Amino acid sequence: MMPKRTLTMTQRLHDQLQQHLFPGDMKEAAAVLVCTRAPGTRLRLLAQRVIPVPYSACSRRDDVSITWPSEYIEQGIDAAFEKGLSLILIHSHPYGTPVFSEVDDESDQGIIPCIFAACGSMHGTAIMLPNGFIFGRVYAQDMTVSPIDLVSVVGSDLRFFWADDAARCVERPMAFTSDMTAELGRLSVCVVGVSGTGSIVAEQLCRLGFGRVTLIEFDKVESKNLNRILNTTKRDADCKLPKVRAFADRVNQYRSEPYVLPVDANVFTREAVLAAAETDLLFCCVDKLRARSIADRLAQAFLLPLLDVGVGISTRRTENGELAVDEVVGRIDYVQPDGSSLLDRGVYTAASLQAEALRDVDPAAHADQVRRGYIDDAPEQAPAVITLNMRAASTCVMEFLARAFPFRQEPNDRYARTRFMLSEAIEEFTGEDEFVSRASPILARGDEEPLLGLPVLGNER
Repeated sequence: MMPKRTLTMTQRLHDQLQQHLFPGDMKEAAAVLVCTRAPGTRLRLLAQRVIPVPYSACSRRDDVSITWPSEYIEQGIDAAFEKGLSLILIHSHPYGTPVFSEVDDESDQGIIPCIFAACGSMHGTAIMLPNGFIFGRVYAQDMTVSPIDLVSVVGSDLRFFWADDAARCVERPMAFTSDMTAELGRLSVCVVGVSGTGSIVAEQLCRLGFGRVTLIEFDKVESKNLNRILNTTKRDADCKLPKVRAFADRVNQYRSEPYVLPVDANVFTREAVLAAAETDLLFCCVDKLRARSIADRLAQAFLLPLLDVGVGISTRRTENGELAVDEVVGRIDYVQPDGSSLLDRGVYTAASLQAEALRDVDPAAHADQVRRGYIDDAPEQAPAVITLNMRAASTCVMEFLARAFPFRQEPNDRYARTRFMLSEAIEEFTGEDEFVSRASPILARGDEEPLLGLPVLGNER
């Protein structure tokens, strides 16, 4: 079953919480999480900051209970009041008791109504176990309570803490097993760009068993791209069917119930951003830099792990002046919301975004860009690149699997970027610490208007 209520945080914030909640004295500790929300039909809480409760401020701390002053909740209310944010009161169970106690229940009945009286429409409580597992619950204003179905932690590794696993302390499923498929069946993923590389990425995600697959693409099927876009036909091209609808029509036949949501829209639109915000994971498979910049912002604002893939074929002139392939390159970047962004890594720059925007308003320049396509200096309308796209797409999806269901012998933070160069038979990797990152002003911004901090995506109503 797909989760209806989730809480997402970065690995850095999770580490901060764990260090505070388990200082080594086998006594309970507490903190307050200030959370934004992602827009959409399901509740996605995004942990924006943590307010630790000092140990010395607690009037009582032992191995089964804690009493702490209200001033730290008041700090949370001050942070949440203006924008109507949510608070999650979290404490530790040093001996790993995987349930809320009667004392916890009684405490919630006294504290949560007071928070509602001050601000917000959704608040909750949570518990962290010694191994970092978090489970929780949320209250509506009438004090009806619902479990947080999933707590996800986004870092070099991806962790998914399911509410129904708390009592059993289930380990992560092993990669490439039916248990992995079962877990993927409870997750949702968004693919931006469903063309040459994107259709192959999306095909793999559908076959792997993701519970919901959201596809964002505004272009239409043409005869020239039938040789590289999976699940498209000549009839689709003759009818100029939107790529995303042609693909979704086919892959929705894989299962008894529709599970693929086609979004026939440009990623620069509010419709596309709202659709992506509801998912758990983001793949970017586009050839436009401005679209990549939107994916970057989606990852930061909604705490989405981002995988970005690109391919290219460079050329050279031989001695007799003929055009020849110089190098065949693929690049896969894994981006953490609070780590180095695609901007930090030089995938695009402010100048390149501006240049692309200027080209797009110049029809002649845009036509030239379309003619150039995949291969430098070769005006190929239907380049035979599906094998290159498949190599890059497979590497991209495998990068996700390695982080959610670890199978590497080295830490995942050594693989922030993968580049392969087929002409030289080289594959190289860049670690997260090799990039210089800048703090994002929109980290965990959530549904604050305008979306992604961009006026063009503001709510017009």
